[in-house]
Amino acid sequence: MSNYKPSAKAKAVDLLSRSDQSVRRLKEKLARKDYSEEEIQETVEWLQEKHFIDDEAGCQRRFEYLYESSSYSVKQICAKLMQKGYDSSLVRSCVPEEIYDRELAKASRVLRSKFRPGADMRKMQQYLYTRGYDFSAARDAIEAYRQEWPEEDSGE
Repeated sequence: MSNYKPSAKAKAVDLLSRSDQSVRRLKEKLARKDYSEEEIQETVEWLQEKHFIDDEAGCQRRFEYLYESSSYSVKQICAKLMQKGYDSSLVRSCVPEEIYDRELAKASRVLRSKFRPGADMRKMQQYLYTRGYDFSAARDAIEAYRQEWPEEDSGE
């Protein structure tokens, strides 16, 4: 078995070829592989110089992807991006000014997939709120969903 250890640059390029990485996340991964702080810093500077890594563009791309294709609330998307190592101010700069319509549509979809007609309103509220949906969008999604329910017979 060989003790070959690829250079920090080679390892970083390998990691970036698999998926976008934030600078912070890439530094953490390289540090776990026992590269020196100096090697890591040189590598990050080289990658930025070559435009292989760009936190701003990477964060924007990931945000747009999750915003368009997932049912996550905007708060959940922001939390996920911060977990990936993106700075909170950078993540917040990706959030559009008007999110109500999107939050309403996604909350409505989540309600329909998770709850049957007649479900407890408090449970629906709690479910949406704990997932970070905008308060007014969650409330309006629940109300719209309840309006679709068939009228309950009083004889049951």
